Amino acid sequence: MPRKTIGEIEFGKVYPMYVQKVEKKGRTKVELDEVIAWLTGYDEAGLAGQIAKENDFATFFAEAPALNPAADQITGVICGYRVEEIEDPLTQKIRWLDKIVDELAKGKAMEKIKRG
Repeated sequence: MPRKTIGEIEFGKVYPMYVQKVEKKGRTKVELDEVIAWLTGYDEAGLAGQIAKENDFATFFAEAPALNPAADQITGVICGYRVEEIEDPLTQKIRWLDKIVDELAKGKAMEKIKRG
């Protein structure tokens, strides 16, 4: 079976891993949803809808209500790549999401995660 590209991975399959990661470090699903909303513009219903529709990451970001204009301030290394240097726009968005989830799990203040 051919390996899926990062954009073909179902968001709803990864989301529970995000929840598990942040909860294991003492953060909450509510906080996770807050940082996802900050990045993508999804409200609770929109996020649940993306999971229910079993959309992949490409669709998740294509249908995002409003990508935060401050997202390009997300910097650092995730999965061995500097997020600010990733050239593929979809891969960069996915890695931005990974980075802010990682920051949340590491206890970073919400204001700093939201670049505010």
